[in-house]
Amino acid sequence: MNVPDYAELHCLSNFSFQRGASNACELFERAKKNGYSALAITDECSLAGIVRALEAARETGVALIVGAEMQLHDGPKLVLLVENLAGYQSLCALITLARRAAAKGSYAMTCADTVAHTHGLLALWIPATTPSPDEANWIKRHFPQRAWLAVELHRDADDASQLRRWLAFAAEHELPAVAAGDVHMHVRRRRALQDTLTAIRHRTTVRAGCGHLFANGERHLRKRDALAQIYPRELLDETLRIAT
Repeated sequence: MNVPDYAELHCLSNFSFQRGASNACELFERAKKNGYSALAITDECSLAGIVRALEAARETGVALIVGAEMQLHDGPKLVLLVENLAGYQSLCALITLARRAAAKGSYAMTCADTVAHTHGLLALWIPATTPSPDEANWIKRHFPQRAWLAVELHRDADDASQLRRWLAFAAEHELPAVAAGDVHMHVRRRRALQDTLTAIRHRTTVRAGCGHLFANGERHLRKRDALAQIYPRELLDETLRIAT
């Protein structure tokens, strides 16, 4: 099988407190082993891990994409990727604004805050199971020709039907679709730690907190042949277009 190239565009490190279960060195070494073209470090409303990510990228030769995950208080969940220096400045401004608007350890970002700082940023929209047309229109308006619907599949029972729904929605609303992983760990066996972190975050135990835990260990840096079995080729190819 001709295994397609791939760039992971949505990945949390351990700088996403009590969410990411792997450090930058582990993530980039795994990305290199899997033959990834690039890896985006997109910690939640933070650039705290970017220095270590840059060091790991230089050591492994895997290109680093700088970004951040943001859940807007009154809008969509986005992964914002830096396109250039202006984008880095925009993302820094957004993170500063969001952190100042909330208590220490949390953040608050609104749609109105976001639209003032979109220059140089690419937006991946992480939709709900049933995507919102209003959110799609908002993203298209404020990130013209710089927005994608991120398709994140993790071998759940309804992956095939969910993929069809998302692709149909993307076509109807003229948004390009792209594959992404919502990565929380570099390898599957790190799941036990990720589950423990999740339980701590929700102030419960692993046994009692099953409603907060991921259904499986698929949120790791998967091999490219495994991704090719899950995603259409065009969604994998789109990751490279964004990465370059």
